[in-house]
Amino acid sequence: MKLIAYDLGTGGVKASLFDDQMNTLSKSFVPYDTKYPVPCMHEQRPEDWWNGVVSSTRSLLDKSGADPREIGALALSGHSLVTVPIDQNGHTLTDSVPIWSDTRAGLEADEFFSRIREEDWYMTTGNGFPAPCYSLFKLMWMKKHQPDLFSRIHKVLGSKDYINFRLTGNCCMDPSYASGTGAWDLTARRMRSDFLEAAGIPAALFPEVIPSHAIVGRLLPDAAGKTGLPESTLVACGGVDNACMALGAVGAADGKIYTSLGSSSWVPVNSRKPVLDFQKKPYVFSHIEDGMYTSAFSIFAGGSSFAWTKDVLCKDIHENVFDRMSEMARTVPIGSGGIFFNPSLAGGTSQDKSIHIRGAWVGLHLGTTREAMVRAAMEGICMNLKESILYLCEKTGKADEILFCGGGSRSSFWMQMFADVFHTKIIKTNIDQDAAAVGAAAIAAKAAGIWKDYQGIASLHRIERISVPDPERAARYEALQQTFVHISNVLADLGDYMSGHADK
Repeated sequence: MKLIAYDLGTGGVKASLFDDQMNTLSKSFVPYDTKYPVPCMHEQRPEDWWNGVVSSTRSLLDKSGADPREIGALALSGHSLVTVPIDQNGHTLTDSVPIWSDTRAGLEADEFFSRIREEDWYMTTGNGFPAPCYSLFKLMWMKKHQPDLFSRIHKVLGSKDYINFRLTGNCCMDPSYASGTGAWDLTARRMRSDFLEAAGIPAALFPEVIPSHAIVGRLLPDAAGKTGLPESTLVACGGVDNACMALGAVGAADGKIYTSLGSSSWVPVNSRKPVLDFQKKPYVFSHIEDGMYTSAFSIFAGGSSFAWTKDVLCKDIHENVFDRMSEMARTVPIGSGGIFFNPSLAGGTSQDKSIHIRGAWVGLHLGTTREAMVRAAMEGICMNLKESILYLCEKTGKADEILFCGGGSRSSFWMQMFADVFHTKIIKTNIDQDAAAVGAAAIAAKAAGIWKDYQGIASLHRIERISVPDPERAARYEALQQTFVHISNVLADLGDYMSGHADK
């Protein structure tokens, strides 16, 4: 039997074909766009996700030469906090939908918290992203600003659950995705009726919650025809990207920390109890494994802020551009000649002083070089994530080593920089950018009866590189960290000022 896993990410869908020993046989990636009508609105087209799944599946089958009849099951990892409204006939009610980083619902969140204490809400849900990101508030916004559309909603689906619906015709959601709705009680594992009532959102809009490895259904004839897969293919419910990546990166082991350096970047820890703190607000999702949680901090634009740096500063480089950027940075001393970069290009998260913070290079002067700005961008992402590491290690114990995954982990230079900034051993394995896909594949394997549990994930990792911190460089970065934090707080204050004077 063969399995297909889909990582439905912010930048595109990655599909991977696995055999029953969890060896990767083929991969495919199909990008799609995000629209930014105004800074707080981040939208994607669900039809682009579907077309990406169809196209990537066809590509997998063509490149691998696999017999489609051997595909026994599939599962998706999907980016979180998405609200796709469908009507009674299963049609989407809008072409574009707000994705996880969309914060348009600020006033709606304020309205909700006039009825429900914010601390009670957070300590129940673990929803530590800026509140407007969560589905509950996006639905409140929809109800207020698009009342006709809202009145026709039959169900609201997450990203991967919408694809599951297109594949099977059935509407379901798993606990990991439910934990990002803004109404899910983490420990009681149910929707909170008082939160839904305060928001004015009917509970019936959300689909049934089933385990990640539970079978949603088999392929509809139309889905089978489009993807080239047999109608007998089992579709597992899957999980939210944070939980799937946690599963694929460090399995279900308690206390394990890893770092994802993708479009968005985050530092999570697996634990038997959610890490909840109303002051710092780590964001928490239910883990794929029952009774476990993944608690984290993030940068909304981690890897994507570095990609933006590439697009802005390195347009003249057309080959091996990221390798060239690492070589540029290597020519500049630690501290980038006094230049600091804050990577909050997509706004602030719970670890920032304000959600209105925006990205910036600070300390520019007439002698500043492109090389220094590139290095400052790399250092800024490191130092931003260092704050997350410090906090999580304080709560769960110091990590002797941290696994890195995501596209940025391919740069040996950057991994050494992270080791020096974190003052911790950094591990890169063969899983690399595929942690979420491996997590989804493990769910499919359990759904199909190939695996009984997730204990086999550790054996899939083969160490490719270990970066050990240099004590002298680590000490220099420790001093720079204080300046970075101070600058970040100033930028947050400036962001608040600019937000308050935007229309004046």
